[in-house]
Amino acid sequence: MAFFNGGSRALVEILTRFQSSERPMPVDHTFFELGSVRYHVQASASDPENVYLSISTPSLSHEASTSTCLPEFTLQEVRKMYHKFAEIVEPAREGYALTLKLNFSGLTRPKDRARAVRQVSLLQSIVLGSQLKHLLGSLGSSGATKLVYNHRDPFFVSRTPGKINAIFPMRFRDDTDVAVATSFFQELQDAGSSYAKAPKCSWSAIPPPELRGESVQHLTTNGGFVSFDIFERHVKRKRAAKTAWILLNFQAYVKYHIKCTRNYIQSRMRKRQESLAEVIQNARLRGGQDKKKLQVRKKSKRRLFSLGKAKKLQKGFRSVIDGLRRLRLRIRVKALDRFRRCFVMPKLATKKHDYLRLGA
Repeated sequence: MAFFNGGSRALVEILTRFQSSERPMPVDHTFFELGSVRYHVQASASDPENVYLSISTPSLSHEASTSTCLPEFTLQEVRKMYHKFAEIVEPAREGYALTLKLNFSGLTRPKDRARAVRQVSLLQSIVLGSQLKHLLGSLGSSGATKLVYNHRDPFFVSRTPGKINAIFPMRFRDDTDVAVATSFFQELQDAGSSYAKAPKCSWSAIPPPELRGESVQHLTTNGGFVSFDIFERHVKRKRAAKTAWILLNFQAYVKYHIKCTRNYIQSRMRKRQESLAEVIQNARLRGGQDKKKLQVRKKSKRRLFSLGKAKKLQKGFRSVIDGLRRLRLRIRVKALDRFRRCFVMPKLATKKHDYLRLGA
C-alpha cells in the first residue's frame, strides 16, 4: 500500500513553506481532497508559532454516528499521536469536526520538524482508521454494516463467530477493466490460500449470504464481490490501524492496479504493432528494390538480345556482300579479251591551231 499512505501532499507543502519562510507571513488556505474531506489552515503574522488546522470528514457509517463531531475514541487517538506538538481546540472551528493548534517551536532539528509535518498530513487516515477500528470491535452478530469511504464504492463489514467479513462490491466502467479484474481476483484468491498468515480471500460473481436484505442498487455490480476473512489477530494493537487503512483503500488500489495493467498491455500491443509495421515496410521496400532490379535485368537482357541480333544481321550482310564480291571476280568473259586484243582502236592525232587576235 505504498501508493495509498494516507498523507495529504497539499498540507505538507503548505506547512513546509510556512516553516521555511524567513519572515512571518499570514496563511489562510481552504482546500478539498477526495471530494468530501475539507481542510482549513490558518496562521497570523503576529503569532507565527501557532498554526490552526481544521478538518471536516464524513463519518464512515451514517447508521453508527449521525453527529458532525468526532467520537471520543477518535479524539483520544489524535491526542496520542500529536501530543508533542499539537493540542485539540474545543470547540472546533464552525463547520469543521476537529481543530488542532500546531506549535513546532519545541522541535529544534529540521529532521524532527519534517517528521512532524508528515505526521500531521496523516490526520485524515488516523481519523478514519480509528472509526473503522471501533466499528470492527463493536459489530453485532446480526446483519452487515455499510461503510462509505468513497461515495461511488461503499463496502460492507459483518461479524460471524470468530471472524469479521469485509465484502467489497466491485464496479468498473470499461469491459476491458472487468476482464483484467476477473483474472486479478482469481490470482488474489489463489495467493491468499497459499499464505497461512494472510486473510482468506474469496471472489464470487453473486452476492454472498451476508448481504441478504440489502438494497438492489448496492448489489448491482459487473466485477463481482471480493470478501476477506479478518481474524482477531489482524485488529490488535498496531495491526489494527494498518488493517483499517488497507480495507479503506482496497477498492482504490484494485482500480489503480488494473489501470496500470491495462496501460502495460496496451503499450506492449502498440510496440508489437509498430514492430510488425516496420517489418512490413521493410518487406515492401525490399520488394520494390527487387522489382527495380528485375526490371533492370529485363532491360539489359533486351539490350543484349537486340545487340546480338544486330550483330548477327550485320554478320549475315557482310557474308552476303563478300559472297557477291567473290562471285563477281569469278565471272570473266574470255572471248571479250580476244576481241579487245584483235581490234585495237587507233589514236586520233590532234593538231594544234594558232589563233590570231583580231584587232579593233
